[in-house]
Amino acid sequence: MLDFVRNKQKSIIIKLAFAVIILSFVIGYAMLGAPDGSDPETSEGLAARVNQRNISYNDFQIAYSNLYQLYQNIYKEQFTPGLERQLKLADKAINGLIDQALLQDEADRMGLKVSKQELIDAIAQVQAFQENGQFNRDRYLQVLSYQRLTTEEFEQMQRADLLINKVRQSLEKDISVIETDIQEEYRKQNDKVNLAFVRLAPEGFEKNVDVTPEALEAYFKENQETFRVPDMVALRYLQFVPERYLQDVVITEEQQERYYRRNLDKFDIPEQVKASHILIKADQNIDDKTREEKRLFAEKLLADIKGGQDFGELARAFSDDKASAAKGGDLDYFTRNTMVPAFEQAAFNMQPGELSDIIETQFGFHIIKVEGYIEPGIKKLDDVRDEVEKGLREELASQVAFEKAMDAYNINRKTGDLEAAADANELGLKETGLFTRDGYIDGIGRNEEIINAAFLLSEKELARPVVTEDGVFLFGLKERVPSHIPELAEIEDLIAAAYKRVEAVKLARVTAEDILSKLKEGENLKALASQAGIDLEETGEFTRSYSPFVPRIGTSEDLAEAAFTLEADKTVIDAVFEIQNRFVVATVNSRNPADLKELDEVKRKELGDTILVRKKNEAVQRSLDKLRLESTIEIDPRILALLDEENN
Repeated sequence: MLDFVRNKQKSIIIKLAFAVIILSFVIGYAMLGAPDGSDPETSEGLAARVNQRNISYNDFQIAYSNLYQLYQNIYKEQFTPGLERQLKLADKAINGLIDQALLQDEADRMGLKVSKQELIDAIAQVQAFQENGQFNRDRYLQVLSYQRLTTEEFEQMQRADLLINKVRQSLEKDISVIETDIQEEYRKQNDKVNLAFVRLAPEGFEKNVDVTPEALEAYFKENQETFRVPDMVALRYLQFVPERYLQDVVITEEQQERYYRRNLDKFDIPEQVKASHILIKADQNIDDKTREEKRLFAEKLLADIKGGQDFGELARAFSDDKASAAKGGDLDYFTRNTMVPAFEQAAFNMQPGELSDIIETQFGFHIIKVEGYIEPGIKKLDDVRDEVEKGLREELASQVAFEKAMDAYNINRKTGDLEAAADANELGLKETGLFTRDGYIDGIGRNEEIINAAFLLSEKELARPVVTEDGVFLFGLKERVPSHIPELAEIEDLIAAAYKRVEAVKLARVTAEDILSKLKEGENLKALASQAGIDLEETGEFTRSYSPFVPRIGTSEDLAEAAFTLEADKTVIDAVFEIQNRFVVATVNSRNPADLKELDEVKRKELGDTILVRKKNEAVQRSLDKLRLESTIEIDPRILALLDEENN
């Protein structure tokens, strides 16, 4: 595959086109309907109410889903459930919707409107709707149709987005940047300090902790709840695996047709182009003379091809994309959003057999030859019959597994007799070890539905079957251990380890404070580090723009601020900082102030533009904060529960 040109993401043209549009509607899309939001009766009630404007639960779900897909596309395989919680998507979704509602109210208060011509001009500027740089109505309708939007719905979205932009522009209109702003930002980016520091890790002091029976007893008495054993249960269960029933399923042609119609998205044919290319590499940082020489060489190759020389032979001889050069420049078929934009636009606007002009990208100069084209569409049922049958068989087998589990549950739920259910279904009866509410279940893993049901079970009671990726589970209680505090003798080693950790933290802090005290009296940090048996380290030079991160130390806004605000005649930073469970004492080793003489007009303009954007965003946020204080905002308990979950 082409290293120089291909991006990681792959999707079909319509998905790409709509992605360009939807970025500006990630939050707002959900709310761009009637002024008072969606009908609560058709959207599972309200997620929030802002003054007299409703935000339906469906609005919230759409906004959350848009954010989820956005971050999933950004982080790809790194987008884990943990990262999802860390990004606080529920918080972003509901607060984004609230902000939109507040801005819409503000637009009404200001009497702002969007004219028909403004709407037409805005839609015409959307690149996803253009062919060869011009608005194309067929492309417009195609994109909206793929996303199941009518023109009225999209234009309502666009109108609302334009209205919000007008409010923002009104709130930003008096914002400006003055010279002192630019100089302050320049200093922030270019003032440098280098810190000398020591770090005291509590674990290094554990060996100095004196552990006595009296100390352990006192510590245990004061911290008994810390050692409380939570409720635990163990289960007996049957696992109904769908694969077991694959051959029992009978499939009709009518079922295949229904499955095919329900899953058309699985049988998409993405728009594709088959192309070859010759790349004359020209990095962004080469000088103009060299760039022009490379362009001229590419133009010579293009002239040779037009003159009858073989494209493949020239690609093998001269292309700087070695991977495709070995194949005569062949890139095979590729979809939209696979190549960089300029290359993609050229390739998809050509017909098979056509040769491009010189196409310039960040990688250099390309000559493209298109050799094939596949229109977007949907595979016919007869062409995917095996795939349909496989998917349908798996789906029906899952239904059989669930039905058998439900039959076993209904037959045996009064007696709780899993042995009888196992015999009737020719399944082995399995058992788990003890597990807690926040633990993992042996043989099953972490499944919230099973865990929640397990802790509500009584003896000889069966829980309703639970469907998982690994099959359907029917289970009952094997054992329950109530929450309790063990005797000291049972967990003496555990108590001793906890006591050492606590006391070691105290010793580390006292040692750090002692070092700081001696520094303030004029002693040398290097000597003090040597006496304490710890390393003296340096951060290396860093700027204030790193804040709150401090190189080689970690995140500490207080330390980062102190490093740059300490008086010029002082070197000792008068505080002990606890960073990443270590105590840090630091001194300023050297200062390297920014030289304002190097702030030329180019840098001044770049900084001014950056500051202006930031100040405008801050101005809008201040207005939103004020509007929130003046508004009545109610958030549904379901949403509040999600926010609490994200924050815990």
